[in-house]
This record gives sequence, structure tokens and C-alpha cells, in this order.
Amino acid sequence: MKSRLSELTPGTMSAEQQRVLDAILSGPRGNLDGPFLAWVHSPGLADPAQALGAYCRYHTSMPLRLSELAILVTAAWWQSQAEWQIHEPIARQSGIADQVIAALRLGNTPAFERTDEQLVYQIGCTLYQTRRIDDALYHRAVAEFGEPALVELVGILGYYALVAMTLNVFEVRRDTSTPLPFPEPG
Repeated sequence: MKSRLSELTPGTMSAEQQRVLDAILSGPRGNLDGPFLAWVHSPGLADPAQALGAYCRYHTSMPLRLSELAILVTAAWWQSQAEWQIHEPIARQSGIADQVIAALRLGNTPAFERTDEQLVYQIGCTLYQTRRIDDALYHRAVAEFGEPALVELVGILGYYALVAMTLNVFEVRRDTSTPLPFPEPG
């Protein structure tokens, strides 16, 4: 991973930055992929953000397939290059159809075969576009997922929006020759 931030090395890191780095590297992620390359610069932000991220990624009641779909909806909305590059293969492995992934990347509305995926997509898009969801969509979501999982879905969308903004502002990129999934603004 690379970014526009100054590189932290053992000689330039504070004790708190080193502590956060060690915690991230010894946790379930085991690497600085994604926003952690930026967040390690601010240990006060990194600690709670990484805890929230670990919960959103590994411990919600949402199935991995739906969590990853929510992340791709977010990555596509923000055109977050690294977020997409990290989560697109996970989404595919978790069961999101290739045609859904392709449509999301191109900014098109996917043709969903599964109603739960269509609902996650609709919630994410509606929330990003209007900053609300209406009563009908809310009640459909509660009926499909239950209140606790809907709260968690909103948390996933919000957390990964923070991730996308971080990655975009600090131009965090995977060091790869693979073309970027989204055009860069000129």
C-alpha cells in the first residue's frame, strides 16, 4: 500500500503510533491494508476506528455476502479505488454475482436474483442519495433483517464511508499494476 502521507518508520513513530501499529498487525487483519496506513498517524482515531471496523467486518449478524455487498455499494458511491480492490474479490467469494459486481463498478443498477441483496443495495443507495430511508423501506428492512441487523447494516455503511473518504483523501492505493476500478477525477 502507498499513500500521499509521510511514511512512518520505527525511528519516526511515536510510542502511541507504534502501539497502534502493533495492535493492528497482531489483530485479525494482520496488515495495514486500507485506511490503517493513514489512521496509524492518529492513534486516538485509529484505536476506536479499528475496533469498530473489526466489529463491522467480522462480528455483525449480517451474512458476509450482504456485508460485502454493502461495502461495494459504498466503494462504488465514493469511487474508492483501494476499498473496491480489497473487497471486490471477497464479495465475489462470498457469493455476490459477477454481473452485480460489474454493474456496481460501472454505476449501474444491478439486476439482483436475491431479494435480500436488492434490499441492501436499495438501503445503501437511498441512504447515500437522500440521507434517509422512508417508512416503507424501513419496515421492509426490519421485516427482512430485524432491528439489530438493520442497525449493524447502517453501521457497516457508515464505517465504510469513513474508510472510503480516508482512502480517497490520502490517495491510499494498492501497489499493483492492475488498472484502477474507477476513473480518477481530472
